[in-house]
Amino acid sequence: MRKIFFVLSAGLFCFFTACNSDTKTDSSMSSTDNSMTQKNLDATHIVTKSFETGDVSMLDSAVSSDFVGHTERGDIGRDSLKAMIVSMHKEFPDMKMETMKELGDNEYVFSQIHDSGTSNGAMGMPKGPFDMHSIEVVRFKDGKAVEHWSYVDMGEMMKMMPQMKPMDNKMSADTSKKKSK
Repeated sequence: MRKIFFVLSAGLFCFFTACNSDTKTDSSMSSTDNSMTQKNLDATHIVTKSFETGDVSMLDSAVSSDFVGHTERGDIGRDSLKAMIVSMHKEFPDMKMETMKELGDNEYVFSQIHDSGTSNGAMGMPKGPFDMHSIEVVRFKDGKAVEHWSYVDMGEMMKMMPQMKPMDNKMSADTSKKKSK
């Protein structure tokens, strides 16, 4: 019985010692990763603040000169991003971008955003309030955004577009209205 207890104790000691030494290695590596992750998150917050305020003066510190924004109208660079931010702030002067959830590492930041505000109707969106959600995906290099994708909840977008007629579901599975022979 003592032999079993001794072997078990020695095994647990080796296990905990091995786990403890791995933790030290991981924490030293992860502090570097954590500082880069924080830089990426900070850069994301600068861009978000730019959209809310219309002030693009800090964007060069957060967005790389070779930035590519993938939009529904094609790819844009950093200067086009600045122009878009200024234009959007004129269209939506009270826009708020609430970050509901964000996840990041040393290469990507994923943000779930709640956008709200009022449209003045200049960019094709109807005048009045808007309220929608999006997922923003940003790839980083050296703490600056180099690539961006945005995914908007199309259901919410369609609700805000009164000129869009609801789709008629011609492929309905409802068979209750079929004539019986």
